[in-house]
Amino acid sequence: MIRLRMKVVLLAIPILAIAAFSADPNSSPTPADSAAPKLEHFDPTLSDRNLDPCTDFYKYSCSKWISANPIPADQVAWSTGSGLQYWNENILRETLEGAAAGAQSSPEQRQLGNYWQACINTDAINKAGLRDLQPELTQISAMKNKAELAELIAHHHLTLPGAWQQDDNQTDTVLFGFGSQPDFDDASIVIAAVDQAGLGMPSRDFYLNTDAKSVEIRNAYEKHIAKMFELADEEPPKAAADAKTVLSLETALARAQVDNVTRRDPKSQNNKMSLQQLRALTPSFNWDEYLRIVGAPAPKHYIVTSPKYFTALENEIKTRPLSDWKTYLRWFAIHDSAPHLPTAFVDENWDFFSRVLNGAKQQRPRWRRCVAAADRDLGQAVGQAYVARAFPPESKARMLEMVHDIETALDRDIDTLDWMSSATRQQAKVKLQGMVEKIGYPDKWIDYSSVKITPDSYLKNVHATTDFEFRRQLAKIGKPANRREWTMTPPTINAYNDPPTNTINFPAGILQPPYFELSKDDAVNYGAIGMVIGHEIIHGFDDQGRKFDDKGNLRDWWTDADGKQYETRGKCIVDQYSQEVPEAGVKQNGELTLGEDTADNGGIRLALMALEEKLKRNRKTLDDKGDDGWTYRQRFFLSFANSWCGTYRPELTRTVVLTDPHSLPRYRVNNPISNTLEFRQAFGCKAGAPMARENACRVW
Repeated sequence: MIRLRMKVVLLAIPILAIAAFSADPNSSPTPADSAAPKLEHFDPTLSDRNLDPCTDFYKYSCSKWISANPIPADQVAWSTGSGLQYWNENILRETLEGAAAGAQSSPEQRQLGNYWQACINTDAINKAGLRDLQPELTQISAMKNKAELAELIAHHHLTLPGAWQQDDNQTDTVLFGFGSQPDFDDASIVIAAVDQAGLGMPSRDFYLNTDAKSVEIRNAYEKHIAKMFELADEEPPKAAADAKTVLSLETALARAQVDNVTRRDPKSQNNKMSLQQLRALTPSFNWDEYLRIVGAPAPKHYIVTSPKYFTALENEIKTRPLSDWKTYLRWFAIHDSAPHLPTAFVDENWDFFSRVLNGAKQQRPRWRRCVAAADRDLGQAVGQAYVARAFPPESKARMLEMVHDIETALDRDIDTLDWMSSATRQQAKVKLQGMVEKIGYPDKWIDYSSVKITPDSYLKNVHATTDFEFRRQLAKIGKPANRREWTMTPPTINAYNDPPTNTINFPAGILQPPYFELSKDDAVNYGAIGMVIGHEIIHGFDDQGRKFDDKGNLRDWWTDADGKQYETRGKCIVDQYSQEVPEAGVKQNGELTLGEDTADNGGIRLALMALEEKLKRNRKTLDDKGDDGWTYRQRFFLSFANSWCGTYRPELTRTVVLTDPHSLPRYRVNNPISNTLEFRQAFGCKAGAPMARENACRVW
């Protein structure tokens, strides 16, 4: 997916988990909560040999595990990686608790300790009530004309997270997103970017779809807005009227937004504009005042991802009364602050966004929410402690070896592509050779020493860290792009490819069981984390990534004939993945998931090629058997499937299908292996079996 920060991530959602920390990833953790499960390790005996692997390999590999591991009440998804999430969080918890208890701690430790104390102390938060939000609400109430929108939006962006960070559908902030990114046409320089935003729900589809479920969700959202206004001391009739105003305004913004399939094309976002042109798009918004307040340096130009949105925004500013905008700004101040406010706000916010949209049955423990917030706001500070405890040098060395092996596999694969001309093949190799691998953690840590963190106000601490990070992002404008910078924190269980920097990035958080384990053999590691490595490498060559060159510039280095061949192969994947999802009541859009599906298919093939070469170096073959009776080829595919075993609640499934460019786990397993000849060889699948697709798709 192409984002403001141009991240391409591996996982569809965070791996939601319950387990506990033990310093040795090979050992069972000591539970911090009752019923906390152990950290998962690959176990081939979990496959159900009463089933046919050639009919449904995901079910063959995962059904026993899924039956034994129902989704806990405070989770909306549960997977073999869930224990790792809790395990990682416990390291951060111990770090934060230790910092809070330390009498002779360093300034950095005091920052972490103060943040933890302010977040975990719900009694103090409840006693404070709206004290720390009231200045924002008062400022909005005092608004005298729409010319003040710029000042209020700037203030919001400087105090509540997310203004600089796009997701797949929009930037999740008030009115519009603003941040920095490498220039599309000259990736060596950072410029300013402006994005569509302004919606409280996940995407435009939630506002515009007319099916019964969408209408039901919109009605629930309107009631939620009204309840939040009531909690902020509005009388019920006014709160109900204000909720209708918010929904009306957000629906108008949703109509103007670019859909998430069109948004996937980086060329559609590459709209260069001068400040004068940006002013002309929305003359009713004072861009000069906004830029002055946020302190943004002047770029050589702005990237406006969706000019159509800003044209429509101008119409809304002009035609809607001041009272509507005051209501909308008040809503977003409450909405974005809700997780950091008293319990009544937290509970109501959870009820709609976690229960209604995603099917949660109860909230996560407070400590887990505080850990997640600290990772968001002071991520590299707590990340240093995580790396010291959980990511030894041996893990980094072995990961780097695997990355090089899989890159070599793609280099060989490029040579075998009979549909690719020599001119394009040469450019593909240049791009591959220019790819930078980043493993575990950054070379240089962020210095948070200037951020004032106190033990007295959780919301004020969020304001302080947001101001720091937003200004840090904007300070990059006009400067050379830094290819070594990370956009994920070290404990994150995820990975990403960044096309404008031509980098692949693997945080230490995912380099743990069940994805990666030093004690496991190569077949297991190449099947799990090896597929992830291949997936991220292929993102540089998927339908989006292929449009960027080795330097990260948006440049077409394909011949016309090769580009058409690529699109034909991509169409095969689109058709294969465009399928009804019965439990969600919606259809998966193969055009939305094309990039991730291409990366899954190519990633598993590259990982297996690399494993085969590694075995050859050790005088072994894929069909040699291990002590457990499985061949290395079989263990590879079992490990791959095992790393995706899990379930989503139906509500979450629907939200994911509508908004996320990743396919659901069972399709991420079954579809790629049904396109893979080596899988048929591993399990003796006959032609025509569901896992031995006749018209197999292949790009890489």
